[in-house]
Amino acid sequence: MGDGTRRADSMAVASFVLGLVGLLVLNVVLGPMAIALACIALRTGTARRGRALLGLGLGFADLLVLAALTAANGTVVWNFG
Repeated sequence: MGDGTRRADSMAVASFVLGLVGLLVLNVVLGPMAIALACIALRTGTARRGRALLGLGLGFADLLVLAALTAANGTVVWNFG
């Protein structure tokens, strides 16, 4: 496994983790980061294609959650309760 593939695999896993965490906190920041890392990982040929696609989907889900909460509250700040 080459250094480039290892780096792309790391980006795929990072996009998945950032997308997952972004569903709960900082989705305005973590969502776009997850999308960017997933796109780079897919473009450079990661062996973890499934994780990169999940990271891509979760990044877009982060932005959808942000849009829904913004529409419901009228602000980017939200809380439980």
